[in-house]
Amino acid sequence: MLVVTPQYLPDLGGIEQHVHATATRIARRGDIELTVLATDRTGTRPVLADGGGFPVRRVRAWPRHRDYYVAPGLARVIRDGDFDLIHCQGIHTAVPILAMRAARRAGRPYLVSLHTGGHSSGLRNRLRATQWRALGPWLRGAAAVVAVSRSEQRLFETTSRLDPARMRVIRNGGDLGERATPEPAEQVPHQIVSCGRLERYKGHHRAIEALALVRREIPDATLRILGAGPYEAALRKRARALGLEQAVRIDYIEPGERGAMAAALAGATVFAALSDYEAHPVSVMEALTLGVPVVGLRTPGLADLAEDGLVRGLPADASPATIAAGLVTVLRSPGPVGPGAGLPSWDETAAELAGLYLELCGRETGVEVRTG
Repeated sequence: MLVVTPQYLPDLGGIEQHVHATATRIARRGDIELTVLATDRTGTRPVLADGGGFPVRRVRAWPRHRDYYVAPGLARVIRDGDFDLIHCQGIHTAVPILAMRAARRAGRPYLVSLHTGGHSSGLRNRLRATQWRALGPWLRGAAAVVAVSRSEQRLFETTSRLDPARMRVIRNGGDLGERATPEPAEQVPHQIVSCGRLERYKGHHRAIEALALVRREIPDATLRILGAGPYEAALRKRARALGLEQAVRIDYIEPGERGAMAAALAGATVFAALSDYEAHPVSVMEALTLGVPVVGLRTPGLADLAEDGLVRGLPADASPATIAAGLVTVLRSPGPVGPGAGLPSWDETAAELAGLYLELCGRETGVEVRTG
């Protein structure tokens, strides 16, 4: 079994977290032998490493500072390995196309997990529908296509003309793992937390703008932004312009520091999910699992959670005043939130994926799936 992902830890992102969380659990089962194949744009990652019960292989990718990078070495690994099934994670880069092409040439079945997301470029966002249509033939050739939310499933049934019978919805888990249980976290009164890579499309600037209005109602309200990325300077500038330097804190927590992330999330009174687009945000699932109420825009993925009554949903084009009103309501009366209520754990997510692997390989539980 080969899992192909554009990047893997210590690179930061939702796909990286998903692959790590599921691969470590599947590897423990003993009936599926698994390898993760990732790319390296830096030239500094080890070619072969232990992922914690499974090997992680990397091949070089170019260009270094673009997200449309290619990795020619993927084809060689897929061609030369004796894999029963190729699992392509994510569809934003050329990596899954190269992997699907190599799998077809090698005569091996493949499945695809979509993991769609947003982008800070307006042009790139406008081209998304065209991109998904162009990927249609490749996706229709997959043994199965996995969506992480109902919204994502509906999107690709339409744009890529996928047969609903060949699609599965397997949601991300929300528990932060065994290392995420340090001393009990102390909640910070009236603290808002916004989490994710520091890109404009992630919507952290909306949280800052809303905070200025929130503080008219709740003067001690603060905002903690968790993430790193190229938009940090712009976020700090916006906070200064609004006189919020002392009320906005930006921190980066390493992907492996699950205890620190658990403490940071659990310290929030409310979690703000204000991204332009999220298929099924891991950070929101983590906050909900910890019992933190979430206020979010009704964008794909978040709309599903709002429909399920798990997120206080706001219009996708909500103004700063509307966002602030939603946050104030929760800050004043967070209400009881049952930690993890109705949410999948990573154990459940991994079990669903493992069952799909065995099904597609035509095997029953207890029979090993080879990596070659």
